[in-house]
Amino acid sequence: MKKQKKNLPYRTCVGILLLNKENNIFVGKRIDNPSKAWQMPQGGVEKNENLFCAAKRELKEETNIKSVKLIKELDEWLEYDLPKKLLGKIWKGKYRGQKQKWFIMKFIGKEKEININTRNPEFLKWKWIRSSKLPNIAVSFKINIYKKLKKQLNLLNLN
Repeated sequence: MKKQKKNLPYRTCVGILLLNKENNIFVGKRIDNPSKAWQMPQGGVEKNENLFCAAKRELKEETNIKSVKLIKELDEWLEYDLPKKLLGKIWKGKYRGQKQKWFIMKFIGKEKEININTRNPEFLKWKWIRSSKLPNIAVSFKINIYKKLKKQLNLLNLN
């Protein structure tokens, strides 16, 4: 199984760390995994799609949010491997995890713009959290990514 997993590629994906005017972070509780974990909007990149356009598309698809301003595109790609129990079950078994390009954005709209009851809903509910809570809300296999994002956010000195 290990050799098989190693041969699988990472799924190219984008992630959005969305801040409100108080610099709290948007997170949603996934419909397909309503555990105690929450996550930020993220999703796959279509063939030949610009990464920033993919991030805006995913954000709109998952939250209906369009009113954003780019603060920073992270330089590095962040990767995670799926745990064994999920390997072969999601993404039709084609990927071992995700390679993500993250964007830090500011939400500049009104809260009534946020609507997670989209055409293909992914979130059960949503909330804004303080950046200090970021790694604590993630599923175990994404904790390191969320720690890196928290560090990047701290380097921006937004608060």
